[in-house]
Amino acid sequence: MSRKHRNEDLIVRRIVRSFPPSRSQTVRQFLSLGIGDDAALFRPKPGHETILTCDWFLEGTHFLRDKHPPDSVGWKCLARPVSDIAAMGGAPRCFLLSLALPETHTGRWLSLFLGGLRRASREFQCALAGGDTTRRNEILINVAVVGEVRSGSALLRSTARPGDFLYVSGRLGEAELGLQIVRQGQGAASKNNLLIRKHLYPEPRLALGQWLVKKGLATALMDLSDGLSSDLSRLCAASAVGARLEKAKIPRIQAPQVAVKHGCDPLQLALHGGDDYELLFAVPPSKAKLIQENFRGVGLTAIGKITRKRQLMLLEENGRTRQFLPRGWDPFRKTQ
Repeated sequence: MSRKHRNEDLIVRRIVRSFPPSRSQTVRQFLSLGIGDDAALFRPKPGHETILTCDWFLEGTHFLRDKHPPDSVGWKCLARPVSDIAAMGGAPRCFLLSLALPETHTGRWLSLFLGGLRRASREFQCALAGGDTTRRNEILINVAVVGEVRSGSALLRSTARPGDFLYVSGRLGEAELGLQIVRQGQGAASKNNLLIRKHLYPEPRLALGQWLVKKGLATALMDLSDGLSSDLSRLCAASAVGARLEKAKIPRIQAPQVAVKHGCDPLQLALHGGDDYELLFAVPPSKAKLIQENFRGVGLTAIGKITRKRQLMLLEENGRTRQFLPRGWDPFRKTQ
């Protein structure tokens, strides 16, 4: 066997050792064969549909090798696709990891990365089922997640109706501001800072999505990964509707002076900043009274309504409305 293959086998064994077989009965119910063969065997529970999603996490695009702690890269590469499961009201079950990295990062960096990924796997109850490794000069990560939702109950982005109230979870723009702080070299030393933690270690709103499905409260649901303006535009396009937001109600960072210090406007961060991984959902008027102000410590805020006219409108404090355009994250835009 060549030295290359010996090294790859060693890396694979390190990954496998980082994710020992689960003794959980729940895991054994759906993963009848995990790591160790050519492929895993997944067995969906009776009465459930399977959710499939995947996400890239690329050096230079989604993280910076010299700015982002390796454990946060491990955590976030799984949190991102798990948020897609949350956005349908489902539960994650297992994931596949495709990892390309340079030989210089197969030591301490890989150990820390796997530590963060293992923590995320346990937190989200999402077991490693397999994947692939290869060598490359830059670090490239792709994670595919398999989830489940009760048959016929998945929430979509295409089923919002005119008159529905629009809600968001949490505060918007915090992760984007956290990114700006990390870019200035403060991330590794200040991981306990709320804004930095939201950027480095996002928490998919799994319980909230499942609660909305269980209670039948929402007509449409999606997660906010690319910014409110861009993701709301996609929800409206899928549902063939528009939306009117109330500027004063959009939840933004609590310390506006911090945003100003870093050259950012809190409203612009809330409208266009990405990486929040909060949930955006539409609720019919008849059920709006059932939406509480917070869910397990996460704020739920009504920010506007779905409209028939297919435009995104913003209601100012002076009562005037103006149209706004999607200006969130777009990897194909020349400037961000």
